[in-house]
Amino acid sequence: MKTTLRHTLTAAFTAVALTASIAGCSGSESTKADELTVGFVVDPSWAQIPVAADTGLFADHGITVNVVNFQSGVEALQAVSAGQVDITTAADVPTSAALTRTPSLRVVADGSRWEGSRVIARRSAGIADIADLAGKSIGTPLGTSAAYYISSVLADNGLDAELVQVAPSAMVTAATQKNVDAVSIFQPYQAQTVQALGDDAVELDGGSYRQHSLFIATEPAVKAKGEAITAFFAALDQAGAALTEQDQAAVDAVATATQLDPTLLRTVLGEFDYTIQLQPDLADKLSALGEWAKTQKSIEPSTELPDYSQFLDAQFLEKPAS
Repeated sequence: MKTTLRHTLTAAFTAVALTASIAGCSGSESTKADELTVGFVVDPSWAQIPVAADTGLFADHGITVNVVNFQSGVEALQAVSAGQVDITTAADVPTSAALTRTPSLRVVADGSRWEGSRVIARRSAGIADIADLAGKSIGTPLGTSAAYYISSVLADNGLDAELVQVAPSAMVTAATQKNVDAVSIFQPYQAQTVQALGDDAVELDGGSYRQHSLFIATEPAVKAKGEAITAFFAALDQAGAALTEQDQAAVDAVATATQLDPTLLRTVLGEFDYTIQLQPDLADKLSALGEWAKTQKSIEPSTELPDYSQFLDAQFLEKPAS
């Protein structure tokens, strides 16, 4: 299987402060022990964050949380590596690469698991099943979990296709304007693309990827803000329970953050396991993803991968995995 990569600049990186129910972001790690600056990839994978913010759970736990929005984990990890946030969200794929470049970072929680990855294709492009992806152009943000998913789908089915760099925020436009034949993207953009294409959308399930949605912290935050981080995850744990029950206030908070229709969002939320945890076997998963990242040159191919277990730190979870 040979995958062709075509790099296309489709949207500039932006980071926007989330203003609903939280204070404005300072743009860097805060110095107050009870205050956290958190990078948030706007994705239902970490839906606990807007729920905790909008329903007052952070305040209930005695902490101030300033949230900065990012389009993808790649961008969010750049911010945490530069010390611009105390904690960030990012999926397992970009995290495996980031830890080789910034080994001082720590994975402090696995916020959710998601098995809902799909390839969203255009029926008008002559695509009805996985085999029809051969020779087609597929939009995806390279270096992300979405890129890993489509690469594994193509490899598993022995198909050649062209992967085109498309920023998450430009995914719907790329699909509806027929700039690409199909897309591989995480939520909420996956659901938005399906909705925008309407009857032209074909959802293809061709892989078994289970995304781990992680929280990564800086060394200074781990050393100086332990109580705040523990309180942060206690608030997220409550938010996760509300999401599992699909409490109306929780759904409304995520709908506002993601701009997804509440009715559609309820279906999307049902795809996630929002239990906050950190299992030891995550290290093996990160190692496998690191090997893939080397083939994509997200990690220099000659790099010797680290023992990823050294990066897992469950001390801030109320019930850490043993």
